[in-house]
This record gives sequence, structure tokens and C-alpha cells, in this order.
Amino acid sequence: MTKTFAAILLIVSVLAALPACSSTGGARNRAGGAGAKRLRIAMITHQAPGDTFWDIIRKGAEAASANDNVDLIYSNDQSANGQAVLVQNAIDSRVDGIALTLATPDALSAAVRKAQRLGIPVIAFNAGFDAWKRLDIPMYIGQDEALAGRTAGQRLRRDGAKHVLCVIQSQGQVQLEARCQGVQQGLTGGRTEKIYVNGADMPSVRSTITAKLQEDRTIDYVVALGAPIAWTAVEAVKAAASKAKIVTFDTNKQLVQAIENRSVRWAIDQQPYLQGYEAIDALWLNITNGNVIGGGQAVLTGPSFIDASNIETIVKYAAKGTR
Repeated sequence: MTKTFAAILLIVSVLAALPACSSTGGARNRAGGAGAKRLRIAMITHQAPGDTFWDIIRKGAEAASANDNVDLIYSNDQSANGQAVLVQNAIDSRVDGIALTLATPDALSAAVRKAQRLGIPVIAFNAGFDAWKRLDIPMYIGQDEALAGRTAGQRLRRDGAKHVLCVIQSQGQVQLEARCQGVQQGLTGGRTEKIYVNGADMPSVRSTITAKLQEDRTIDYVVALGAPIAWTAVEAVKAAASKAKIVTFDTNKQLVQAIENRSVRWAIDQQPYLQGYEAIDALWLNITNGNVIGGGQAVLTGPSFIDASNIETIVKYAAKGTR
């Protein structure tokens, strides 16, 4: 072999190796190299069938999983007992970590503590602001629902609301009750009334809200606690020939369009994509490096407002399914 040919082979070998060292390695770089263990993380939520809010959370979780080289195991059940079973399934599957919502914390406490006893890290997100600490969970990512409710109530007061109907789509979920209670606290000088509907049955939601608006013409604002409920409330207002205005918690692509055309005045945003992303990423950091974010306090992702003043910025992200 000539010296010239040997030099050419050396150059070719170096160039071929460069992509493996490139900063575009993505997930393999975040996870510590191609030979690093691929973690399995379970995400368990109280998602109701057809609730598109959770599509945004899941998209964020999937993005973090891709970056962190994680196998995401997503499951959901609207019932408290069903969620407890899903936690047990995750334990039986020997996952490396669990990220879960605490919409019904008392029903999940035994399963959570079992996971902890077995050394499986658990973090909470989205629901359970008042419960995560007493379950000895080290991190919570989401919004303070009572604060979000008060913020909405204060804005409603500034908007001139007098009689607010707060629509709860799933009875017994602590975060929804906290929102309505917060609205009442923020709406000083006004009246807040709660109504319960079955969020899994939109025709029933529509007829229930319509009947209430026909019965009481003094209702001037309807507060929905989820984007699909807000969209249905718009139809109910039309059907009842009511002059009530619609505001909501949470968004999806259709809801953003409703804010654009002013059929919904504004939304309280808790940034679900961010919640899903940070839940997985924070758990990955905890498992691989012992990190705990928040300093013993909740990591707040909201509340903030989406309205006519910033809707143009949000639209492009909503089109991608991330807001």
C-alpha cells in the first residue's frame, strides 16, 4: 500500500466517523450515547374520550421522549379506579418512572405509595396541585387551579359580568371544582352558579346548557372548563337565543379559531404541551441525574390569557397542535 493511498483511507475513515460525533445526534446525545439504557416511562392521565386537550399534552410528552431517548407508555382512564389500575399495571411492567395526574388523589394514594416503596420515581402534573406534597411526590408541573379561577373571576369582573354560569364536565375532579370556586372568589360583587354536565356526551351538554340559559335570562357569561365544552356552549347560546358571552379554560385548534372570530371571548391557558414535555423531561433528569426542579414548590405553567391581543401569535402553534 502506498503512503498516498493510506492517507486517503485515513481521511475517508475520519469523515465517515464525523456524523457520530455531530451535535445533531439528538436523542442519543441527550441520553448519554448510543449504548445508554433506554428508559421506559409511563404517563397516566384522567383523559376523557374525545377531549382534544390531552392530544396537546401527549404531543409534548412525545417530543420530550424523542429528545431523551425514552419509551413513552401513555394510558388514560376517566375513572379513579381505572387510573389506580393503570398505575398498578405500570408497576407490574417495571417501568423506570411514572408521570401521572392527580384528579382524584385519594383514590390513587395507595398505588402511588406502592410505586414509591418499590423505588419507582413518581411525579405529578396537570391535576393535584393541593395533593402532591402530602403524597410525598417531589415535583408538580401545572397550574394552581384556584389561582387560575380567581384570575378568571377578576377578569370577568373587569369585563362587567354579573351572573356567571360555571360548567363542570366531570363531577368529583378536584381541579375543576377549584376553578369554579376561584371564579366565585375573583368575581366580587357578582354571582357565580355551577352546573354539572356529562363531558363524554356532548349532545347532553348542549341541551343542558341550552335549557339553563332559556330558564334564566340573567346569565351573562358562561365559563367552560375545557375547550370542547366551550365549543358546545357556543352552540347552546345560539339555540337558547341567549346574549351570554363564552369564556373558557384551556384551548385546542378549534377553540383558537373561536377566539379569532370572537364567538369565545378569551381562554385561560395552562400550556398543556409544556406540561407534557416537562413531565417527561423532569422525570428523565431525576432518574438519570437526581435532579428535582421547583425547589419544593410547584412548577407553574399558567395561568395566562389567550385573547384578541395575542391570538395571531398563538394561531400558528395551534395549527401544529401544540397550543
